Amino acid sequence: MPASMNIPPLPAATPEGQAAMRLLLTRYSVSAKHLREPGPPDEAIWAMGMAALRAPDHEKRIPFRFVVARGEALERLADLFADYGRRHGKAGADLEREREKAMQAPVVVAVIARIDPRDDVVPAHEQWTTVGGAITNAVNALHFMGYGAKMVAGNRATDPAIVAAYCAAGETLVGWIAAGTMDGPAKPRGEVDPGGILKPF
Repeated sequence: MPASMNIPPLPAATPEGQAAMRLLLTRYSVSAKHLREPGPPDEAIWAMGMAALRAPDHEKRIPFRFVVARGEALERLADLFADYGRRHGKAGADLEREREKAMQAPVVVAVIARIDPRDDVVPAHEQWTTVGGAITNAVNALHFMGYGAKMVAGNRATDPAIVAAYCAAGETLVGWIAAGTMDGPAKPRGEVDPGGILKPF
């Protein structure tokens, strides 16, 4: 753990809990360009999915699913990104960079939301909260298992052709979790005082 973290004593009830908290507080997003093989194997992806299912979920709607790409599947994603680039006027090196964006990380996990706006018990905003919690648990789980990860989205996640490759009717492509082995220590973006978000009622 970097000395600059300056994490104070943590009020965890057990040594295991305190160790887990310290590990959690060292998680940072890692750009796909800094991720390499080996990527998380099937067992790690399974554990990531289990962690995602531990997100707060009113009435257990599970309003999300994941689509995992590695190896040849990343080539198919690269084709989608290249097609996106062509349709947006890119050529040559710029078009090749579109392909590279899809293949930088050894594993890319698409996050797909399944929000039911007609749910009479669980409103849409609660379902979206579960999706966000699932993403958070997923990237934290990858960190706990020793992998770097980052959630990415942007214009490609709303492109109709890319969305159609992933989503059924009523689904939303939220973005992708890029995952792999870090080529160096994760770099914090700077610490923020929790006092800025913790206020008495």
